[in-house]
Amino acid sequence: MANLDKYCVNPKKFSLQSYKTNDKSELSESSERDSYELTKLAIEINALQDILQAEGKRKVLLVLQGMDASGKDGTVRHVFSECDPLGIRLASFKGPSQNDLAHDYLWRVHQQVPEAGELVIFNRSHYEDVLIVKVHDWIDDNECKRRYAQINDFERQLTETGTTIIKCFLHISKVEQKLRLQARLDDPTKTWKFNPNDLKERALWPQYMQAYENAIKSTSTEHAPWYIVPADSKTNRNLLISRILLNTLKNMKLKYPASPADYKSIIIQD
Repeated sequence: MANLDKYCVNPKKFSLQSYKTNDKSELSESSERDSYELTKLAIEINALQDILQAEGKRKVLLVLQGMDASGKDGTVRHVFSECDPLGIRLASFKGPSQNDLAHDYLWRVHQQVPEAGELVIFNRSHYEDVLIVKVHDWIDDNECKRRYAQINDFERQLTETGTTIIKCFLHISKVEQKLRLQARLDDPTKTWKFNPNDLKERALWPQYMQAYENAIKSTSTEHAPWYIVPADSKTNRNLLISRILLNTLKNMKLKYPASPADYKSIIIQD
């Protein structure tokens, strides 16, 4: 098992700049071996997710945050490539609707948290409400700090009612983002992913990095830790998140429920 602790954020001494986006330490010397390893990890994740669903008591929430083109969609495709979709659900958070805005900012998020026995992936999340809104000065510093506290309380409530939370920041460089956005423009099969508004947000890169650092430092807790995932390498990203998720599932000590005693006497007739 890789040393996953080095990716887990200690808020007392956290600096986003201390994490390299091009770190490839999860890779082996062979791309074929890495591909095999990723499939192996996906199969193991599926096996444990099956037990989670059968147990029907606990829940898992995987939060994926990152700049545009950091690979949130690709992570889902690869990490869960071998998983039975029945016990897994993806929730993607785009701009809030008018109905969402008529409620508190956590209202739409609470509706998407996992049910008993379910593993849910958040593609973006409630953290949008302390990121884009802060970068664009739609909320001030005091409101942002209040929201950090509210998010910590929200996540504590989830963990105290049976949810295990894993939060991953997909840490991509501005150079790599440029390459991926250009690839979307150049490839007719990917052009649909391109949004001109992404360039407006890209122009605010320093402000976003500061907003992410502040949010991560303020909300990485023992019950809901943040992991910084180097994301310039797609394979390194996928391997690392797979290992973090698998390690978390193993530590949960999941078990299939015991069969009712009277089942032993049941005979299925021809």
